[in-house]
Amino acid sequence: MTSDARDLVLAIDVGGTTIKSEIVDGDDRVVATSRVPTPHGVAALDAITDAGSGLIASLPADDRDRVTRAAVGLPGIVDRTRGVGVMSGNVGWRDLQIAEPLRTRWKIPVAIDHDVTLAGWAEWRQGAGRGVDDVCFVSIGTGIAAALVVGGRLVRGGASQAGELGHTPSRTGDRPCGCGGRGCLETIASASAIEQAYAERTGSPRVPAEDVIARRGSDPIASDVWSEAIAALADGLTHVTHAVSPSRVVLGGGLSGAGDVLTTAVHDAIAARTRVVGVPDVMTGAFGARAGIVGVALLARVGSTDNEA
Repeated sequence: MTSDARDLVLAIDVGGTTIKSEIVDGDDRVVATSRVPTPHGVAALDAITDAGSGLIASLPADDRDRVTRAAVGLPGIVDRTRGVGVMSGNVGWRDLQIAEPLRTRWKIPVAIDHDVTLAGWAEWRQGAGRGVDDVCFVSIGTGIAAALVVGGRLVRGGASQAGELGHTPSRTGDRPCGCGGRGCLETIASASAIEQAYAERTGSPRVPAEDVIARRGSDPIASDVWSEAIAALADGLTHVTHAVSPSRVVLGGGLSGAGDVLTTAVHDAIAARTRVVGVPDVMTGAFGARAGIVGVALLARVGSTDNEA
C-alpha cells in the first residue's frame, strides 16, 4: 500500500558510523534532516528511535501528523518480514527486534530492509541502473555489500540474505572480520580496511581512504594498499560476473567518491580476469552516498520493494 503524495515519510539510513534521517515530501524534496553517530550494539536502536522522534518534533506542529509512514535501512542481515536485525558485524547486534519498537514509539507503519538492497533498488529504479535488467550494485564504505538485479527482478535469495559480497573469502587476506570469519573481502577492500591497512603499515595516524587513494602516485605504501584492495574487489566481482553476468556494475558507498579512479581500475581488473562471459560496464551511482537514504524514502513511500517505484 502506497502513501498519499501529500503525506510526508520518515526515512532513516543506519550506517556503520552515521545514522542519517530525513523527512521527505511527495515530490522527493527533503524537508528535514539530521545526522548522528551510530552507537555500537543495541544502543543503536535507541539512537534510531530518538533520531526519528526528534526529526518529527522539529517540524511545524501542523505538519507532524502528515508523517504517515516510515522506513529504516539496516546493515548486515535483515529479516524484513519479522522486522528483525539478524546480525550486523559493524554495528554489533544480533536478533534485535527493530520494527515493532519503532511502530510503538512513532505510531505509524514502519518497514525495514537491508540498506544496500535499498540503495541498489533506488539506483536500479531511478538512477544509474535504470532501464537495465541485469545490474550488480556494490556499496563500498565501512563494509562491502551488494544488491543484484537479474532478469529485471531484485534477487533476495534464501532468507533474503543475497548480496553479502563483503563476507566472501579473499585469496590474500587473513584479517579478522566482524562476522567472526577471517580474510573476508571487506577486510581488504572496504574504505575502512584501506584506512586501517595504510595506518598500520606507515605507523601514522589513520587518514580517510580518499587521502590514501590520492597518495597512490607518490607513496609506494598507498599504492600497494590501493592495488591490493582493487585486486580483492575485482576477484569478488569476477565471481559475480561469471555467476549471473550483469551487464552493469554500479558502485556506491563512500569509496565511490573516487569516481573514475575507482571505476576504471575495477573495470580493467575484472576484464583481466574474465574469459568466458562479457565484461560489465562499471560506473558510479547516480545518487552517490545518498543512494541508501533515497531507497529508504522510496520504501517508506511505496511500502515494499515488490511494489512499483
